[in-house]
Amino acid sequence: MRHILPLLLVSLPLQAAEPAKVRLWPQGAPMARGQEDKDQPFVYVWPAPKEKANGAAFVVCPGGGYGGLAADHEGAQVARWLNGLGVTAFVLHYRLGSQGYHYPVQLMDVQRAIRHARAHAGEHGIDPGRVGIIGFSAGGHLTSMAATLFDEKPAQMTNDAVDQFSARPDVAAPTYPVISMIDEFAHSGSRKNLLGPDNNTDEMARQVSTHLRVTPRTPPVFLFQTDEDTVVPAENAVQFYLACRKHGVPAELHCYRPGPHGVGLYLGDPVLGTWSGHLRDWLRDQGFFKPSPRASVSGTLTVNGAPVSWGSVIFSTDDAAAPVACARVMRGKFKLDAANGPVVGKARLTVSHSAADVPGLDTADGTAAAEQKPGSGAWVVEIQAGENTLDLQLTR
Repeated sequence: MRHILPLLLVSLPLQAAEPAKVRLWPQGAPMARGQEDKDQPFVYVWPAPKEKANGAAFVVCPGGGYGGLAADHEGAQVARWLNGLGVTAFVLHYRLGSQGYHYPVQLMDVQRAIRHARAHAGEHGIDPGRVGIIGFSAGGHLTSMAATLFDEKPAQMTNDAVDQFSARPDVAAPTYPVISMIDEFAHSGSRKNLLGPDNNTDEMARQVSTHLRVTPRTPPVFLFQTDEDTVVPAENAVQFYLACRKHGVPAELHCYRPGPHGVGLYLGDPVLGTWSGHLRDWLRDQGFFKPSPRASVSGTLTVNGAPVSWGSVIFSTDDAAAPVACARVMRGKFKLDAANGPVVGKARLTVSHSAADVPGLDTADGTAAAEQKPGSGAWVVEIQAGENTLDLQLTR
């Protein structure tokens, strides 16, 4: 039986202004073979809407195996999503192996994009100390090179005013990335296109296998991957994550079971589409959207006079861009250091505890939450710089 179902199409609001196309080397890129777009790398600049702009910026690297560019779902769509977070996006169109450009050309292009963002920070209203990078598939490999090889200066690069800015990103998000060029799970097409016919040796492949290039100076890293990906298997992201752990680099890895390679944001999927929300929260809690002074806090949490056996205390503010802190409660006590503590100023508290702490309290998931202090309205505390001690008492 044939079913005809009417569908309601919902249009998402689009940014009114078209992105500006800017060549990274206005006078001509090093090692360029011509003046066409394929020879002269450029960025599309997507400025954050003024009412949302928070001063952060991201360079976006679409994938395509170093042979093409998935410039829509791994470029423009990502830029619009970042704009919605108040972040200015620079979508990078780097040179490709399929057009005869091979390493280190791509490294020069991505370094130049990061430097360009910082060099033009005043023009775009961004903070040069909050420039991140995100890339997908082969663009994820380019992102990982930016995060690990930022001090490398190929002999062919220029040395103009833009090149005096740092090429080190402040955060990096390699997404279902190509990482290894030497293992059995390496993506052979990316290796071939990146290195080219003259330099496709195991020695060169090791140099661009970025899990081998992580150092303590690698910036904080967020990784997204799917277990079902057979094009660029999860071992790539996992090896990079483990290398970050080995060198003490803050890293977060989300590996979902379902999903093929190349999904992009996949915002319509109720499960897989949640990965971008984790990235947003990770950036927020690192202060990337809103650098905020934080303080240490410790204290006690009781319910009906007895210490809470197991629970949490969440500190948030009215500013959705500001970091949120969460302290684990064990045997009535909690503690956070200044690096992970609440933002200085007014903090709204949400506490939770085991339903077992209150005999007869029955909840669906075995926990109970409270946002109100009994008899006193909203539960708000003033967090001071330095150390804070709180005595939190619940009555059920």
